[in-house]
Amino acid sequence: MSGAQGFNTKLAAALERLKQVLGDKVKGVTVDKKIIKVDVASEAIVEAAAVLKEMGFDHVKGVTGVDLIALKQSENAIELIYHAGAYLDDELAPYVVNLATKLPRDRPVSPSLVKIWPSAEYHERETYEMLGVVFEGHPKLKRLLLPEWWSDIPPLRKDYRPPGRE
Repeated sequence: MSGAQGFNTKLAAALERLKQVLGDKVKGVTVDKKIIKVDVASEAIVEAAAVLKEMGFDHVKGVTGVDLIALKQSENAIELIYHAGAYLDDELAPYVVNLATKLPRDRPVSPSLVKIWPSAEYHERETYEMLGVVFEGHPKLKRLLLPEWWSDIPPLRKDYRPPGRE
């Protein structure tokens, strides 16, 4: 894990625990100062979230979805990122762990993490609405921002074209 030097022991222990539990389902760890990105296989997202919660990351600050189709590598995926933080642990509070996975763009389905992190509820709804990611097991997966009559593709998809702007 590059850049792990300088971490406090709790953060290092959390990252090590993730690697122990998930093994090769951890696809990579990237460190940029106090932001740590952990890429995991899509089937391991719930288990990874549970480990992070157990290790002290008690809430989600946000959920981000990124349509990767426009990248030069032309990756046909949507990257799903949970930004986890720690309110209750002063040692972990300065850090954000971005728990990320990639979903197939033509069927972006992922288990909801609301049971692990209740603060993910509205963020998952927004990601569902704006990028079309379906969160299985979400308690109230319905529109949050767009009008109920919306029938076009999700507006943050790279192939969305606003009417009248072609």
